[in-house]
Amino acid sequence: MKKSEIKFTVELDHNNVPERIVWEATESPSGKPEETKAIAISLWDNEQRNTMRIDLWMKDMNVDDMKQFSVESIAGIAETIKTATDDDVMYNEMKDLCKRLIEHIQSQEKQK
Repeated sequence: MKKSEIKFTVELDHNNVPERIVWEATESPSGKPEETKAIAISLWDNEQRNTMRIDLWMKDMNVDDMKQFSVESIAGIAETIKTATDDDVMYNEMKDLCKRLIEHIQSQEKQK
């Protein structure tokens, strides 16, 4: 059986806030560790029948980038729902939410 591994290394400051996040994967195109500003991981616990989450972001991550990361994460989950369940209602609701959030972000940018 083929195996694939994804590894995250998080360096924390004295307050346990991420200062550096590095990820590497056996299937990575670059074949080397790469730095990122944020990660969001959801894990399904089949025994408890609930979702566990790991959300980490670097203390110097730009707020606008964090908003974009969040909206794109929701859009990605919408795609997963469509592919995994073929539930058009959930997919369309999430895509509509993303459109509204993008409009909100754009209106905030105009006010700056």
